[in-house]
This record gives sequence, structure tokens and C-alpha cells, in this order.
Amino acid sequence: MTRTGRLLIVTPHPSGALPADVLHDMLGAEMFDSGAREALLRRVFLDGDPFTDLIFHRPGARHVQAPWSRFTVDLNRDRDDREDNGVVKLTTFDRQALYPEGFTLTEEAREARLRRTWDPFHALLDAEAREAALVIVGHAMAPTGPALGPDQGTPRPALCLMTGTAAAPTVPEALWAPLQQAAVQAFAPVLGGSAIQGVTVGVPWTTDTISRRLSRAGTPAFGLEVNSGLYLDGGRPRDDVLRDLNTSFIRFADAALALIG
Repeated sequence: MTRTGRLLIVTPHPSGALPADVLHDMLGAEMFDSGAREALLRRVFLDGDPFTDLIFHRPGARHVQAPWSRFTVDLNRDRDDREDNGVVKLTTFDRQALYPEGFTLTEEAREARLRRTWDPFHALLDAEAREAALVIVGHAMAPTGPALGPDQGTPRPALCLMTGTAAAPTVPEALWAPLQQAAVQAFAPVLGGSAIQGVTVGVPWTTDTISRRLSRAGTPAFGLEVNSGLYLDGGRPRDDVLRDLNTSFIRFADAALALIG
């Protein structure tokens, strides 16, 4: 196996697709109305991590990519996470309802969703991670903290590395500063012309849930958040910036893999 083939890249939130049963729960008979259906699908796509499958693509690496929207099941949550922003969400990140008034998700329906969506994704992830020297989990974040989040209304940096905490690192703490510097250098061509600046470690989040889970099993892993304000303009992608972000990510991923040794 090539060195690059030992890199596993996970994108848990790029999809805007909803299975028909979830679409029906959200829209009822309006699922057959093209306008209502397309508006909902665009809404959940943009409130996910749009275009992260493109940004975090590294040819030759291993990839695990979610097929369904995070509003079906959030694959970057523990299976038993029942918080508002947990594994099954009833609202968007701006706390807009996803379901009609009075809707209740039964325990049976919740378990069926997890069994069909969370379980197979994580079984595949575990199998791929066994062959990996490093896992990078790719995300996008809104330019400012939304209502459903820890940093409401706070401007966010261009990039955030989620490497765990000092008590529970997901990659060795000695690598945090070198990874941060590698990201600064790799993404400099994109950030040099942007009003959005800063590469942080642990701000606004310290830990990526998938990374924590895999690191406990012995595989070094960390999450990387990219500010969507870098590449979205009114919800539409800036193709040149997407391309440049991908080029920068490839450079960073190779540097991160070399740091792992």
C-alpha cells in the first residue's frame, strides 16, 4: 500500500439527500411538490457541510463519505447522543423546525434510522480505519456561530483544527503546533486574499466526535473545519476558491501524514 493509501479522509456531512421516509416525515404530502421538496433539500444541504466532499478529496487516499444529510442522522455524533444538536436533530442550526408542528419521532423510528444509517457508516469507517495511519475528518462551519451551537453570533476563524484536549488528545499534543503551522503554510494562497483569517487549534471546537472514537481504538485522527464564508457566496460555490482549497488541503494532508511518521 502506498503512503497516501494509509491516509483515511472522512466527510460525514456533505450530502443534502434525504431518504423518502425522512422526507415524508418532514413534508408529508408536500414531498410530491417539486418546489417544496427542492427548497427543503437545498436548506438541509446548505445547513450541512456543503462541498466538503470536493474540498477534502485527496487522490490516492482512502475516503468514507456519508450518503445522507446530517439531518437524517448526524454521523459525527455518538449513537446515544440525545442533545438538541445530537445524533437525530429536529431543527436546523438556526433552530428552524424541520418537522411539522406536533411531530414526534418514536423510539422505534429513531432506532430504525440509526440501524439503517449510523450503524453501516461506522462499520465501514472502522474497517477502513484499521488500514489507516492517520484519519482526517473534514467539515465546514458557518462564518459566525449559529443559534444551535456553543459560540452564538461569534465570528469564526478560517480554519479550526480539532485535535482533542490535553486530557484526551486524538493526536499527540506535541503535534498540535506543527499541524497548525502546516495548515497556515498550506492554506496561505487561499487566506492571503480573504477577509476571513486565522488557523486555530480547538476554537470554536476542541474535539471531533469521529476522531475521538477512532483515536480510542488506536488510530491518530483529527477534525478540520473550513469556514464556508471562504467559498460560498449567497449559497453558491465560488469554483475557483473550491479548487484552491482542495489544492491547499492536499498539500496539508501530505504534510500531516509526514508528521505522523
